[in-house]
Amino acid sequence: MTDVACVHRAEAEIGEGPVWVPEEQALYWVDIYKPALNRLVPGTGATRSWTMPEPIGCVALRKGGGAIAGMRSGFAFIDLDSGAVTPLHNPEPDKPGNRLNDGRCDRAGRFFVGSMVEALDRPDAALHRFDPDRTCRRVAGDITCSNGLAWSPDNRVMYHADSVRSTVFAYDYDIETGAARNRRVFVTTRPGEGVPDGATVDAEGCYWLARYNGWRIVRHAPDGREIETIKMPVQNVTMCAFGGPKLNVLYATSGRAKMTPDLLAKQPLAGSVFAVETKVSGLPEPRFAG
Repeated sequence: MTDVACVHRAEAEIGEGPVWVPEEQALYWVDIYKPALNRLVPGTGATRSWTMPEPIGCVALRKGGGAIAGMRSGFAFIDLDSGAVTPLHNPEPDKPGNRLNDGRCDRAGRFFVGSMVEALDRPDAALHRFDPDRTCRRVAGDITCSNGLAWSPDNRVMYHADSVRSTVFAYDYDIETGAARNRRVFVTTRPGEGVPDGATVDAEGCYWLARYNGWRIVRHAPDGREIETIKMPVQNVTMCAFGGPKLNVLYATSGRAKMTPDLLAKQPLAGSVFAVETKVSGLPEPRFAG
């Protein structure tokens, strides 16, 4: 039904965090456990990789240059010229079994990152907000594996998922203060159709959700209804982001962690980066304002 192309063949254990940078016509993404930050120019096939000192869950570009990342041990700046990593703040120093996972900036330039319990055995993770003035605030708790961060085009709704609960939550969001309130269930995924992983929102306000272990990306209307499904050639789709000159190409990362040889034989492209042209456009990804 929809043509899905492999634009970069990789063998990422857990590829994640795609971010499109229009000025460069390039896609940044992370390989969490390699660990590495990667850059792909789909138009030429050119790639670059920065080796990280520890697992990296997500990244955002900074307005002043370079990048900010959510690492195992907390927030950090990355100098894209030298590759130097500068630690900033660890929001969970008392939880060595946690690491930062999914994250992105809101349109005021705040960097939100959710943590995850790597053992996936208790709701002891949280969603954190790192502000441009380098202060950090806890936004939400009672989470096991944070994912699915996105904001509606009018900035009034924030989405955030707990993969272990198979649930995406919606919050009332105040773009002026960065406050999120009134958590309620937005989507609950069904058995056999994958669990919520990374996500993005299009210009029409629909929410595109990568379904880990589900072979698909699903587009949800603002009321949560499933209105479109993209079948993927890999089982573990991890996150999607709009890019391309018209922001109408949906890029998706994937992973091959813990797959048996038999499973890998059925999906040799697992861990690669994919692209599919859509009938709608996305929104520019905000940069961190600090």
